[in-house]
Amino acid sequence: MPKHAMGALEAIKYTRGQLKVLDQLKLPHEFVYDDVTTSEEAFDCIKSMRVRGAPAIAIVAALALAVELQYKKDGGSTAEDTLTYINSRLDYLMNSRPTAVDLSNAIKLLKTKSSHAISTPSFSDPCAEVRKAYIETAEKILEDDLTTNLAIGRYGAEYLRRQQMPVNSPMDEEDQLRYFTTSPPGTQGAPDKTYRKLSVLTHCNTGSLATSGHGTALGIIRSLHKMNYLLHAYCTETRPYNQGSRLTAFELVYENIPSTLITDSMAGALFSRFKDLKNISAVIVGADRVARNGDTANKIGTYSLAVLARAHGIKFVVAAPTTSIDLETPSGAEIVIENRPGKEMTQISGAVVDSEGNVDVNKVQRVAVAHQSIEVWNPAFDVTPCGLIDAIITEKGEVVRSAKGTFDFQPIMPERWRVQVEGGKEANGSRQKSSEKSDDFTQFQMDV
Repeated sequence: MPKHAMGALEAIKYTRGQLKVLDQLKLPHEFVYDDVTTSEEAFDCIKSMRVRGAPAIAIVAALALAVELQYKKDGGSTAEDTLTYINSRLDYLMNSRPTAVDLSNAIKLLKTKSSHAISTPSFSDPCAEVRKAYIETAEKILEDDLTTNLAIGRYGAEYLRRQQMPVNSPMDEEDQLRYFTTSPPGTQGAPDKTYRKLSVLTHCNTGSLATSGHGTALGIIRSLHKMNYLLHAYCTETRPYNQGSRLTAFELVYENIPSTLITDSMAGALFSRFKDLKNISAVIVGADRVARNGDTANKIGTYSLAVLARAHGIKFVVAAPTTSIDLETPSGAEIVIENRPGKEMTQISGAVVDSEGNVDVNKVQRVAVAHQSIEVWNPAFDVTPCGLIDAIITEKGEVVRSAKGTFDFQPIMPERWRVQVEGGKEANGSRQKSSEKSDDFTQFQMDV
């Protein structure tokens, strides 16, 4: 691992007027940050998957335009000119990853806050007010994402801890590292009990490289490890783009978390052979978009893992901020799935390994791994039916599957539910009574 990589692991580095994005296609062998100064560069960064992960995509898109506005690239002479520029650039950026609901939610918020700035009196420079409103909102999105991820990690770790049963039989001294001791859930002050540490499997990459930091599904694993609840983490390679082997494996090793990499097709065998021995208790995945009923679009291969988890009696858990929950989409049937180029499956790039096993990062080659004339179907995502999901962990807590097999998000997002599902009006001034509860802690509060 490069020496300069041993600091904080950051996919996005931002100061006002400057945005640097880690080129994740060059990981795990190289740490290269690209300067992103325009919306076009952000679009290419997202489309080429140099940055990926629903939260990170939204953050990069928002901040790239913030950089443009910091240097007044809108060229507006009136506030309306600047607002028109902002809206057109955001519409353009939306097409970089249409499936990512975090991106669409962020864009709605940015448009609303920028529009509201026009009504703010400014006799000196009305364009500056609009730019300022946009930039501050984009920066708040970045700040809130980390807070959200830490909360998801904490809630997720505690949810999984509560699924464990206490161990009453005596244990050998050499096995003590496989257990943890704490008070039973919901019994503060009661005598401590001993529990087996748990193992989990994750898919794709949902850590610091997919967010502003800590991560969602991988954030739960980080929290489990920090709380001493984790025995072992397994990660899939996640074909065809290998985000698991390139990125998640890198993060797990970086954090010194006990971990093992498997191919996507090994999950069933892993569960069958090691569920009891390793106490494999959950599959934890992220989400690109969660429909109103709980159907979840995520990296291709997620659905298969959910089926395998159900067959082996293993919890299937989705870690997603409320920004990834799309209340306007009733079910997964309405989610549009992006198809990726076939060459992503038939070709692969990587650093050259010499005869002694040394990796030469200065030599990268692209090789064919399949017949180049074969027809390829390469969807980026699949949709896991809500009936196969046990819990969805958000920054506001866990939402568990109901007896009907669906999820009810109204208790954690009452204002968004009222506006987007029940057809109520937005909470701004006279449109909502002050006594009504709003989604103050929703990362991108839905104002439109």
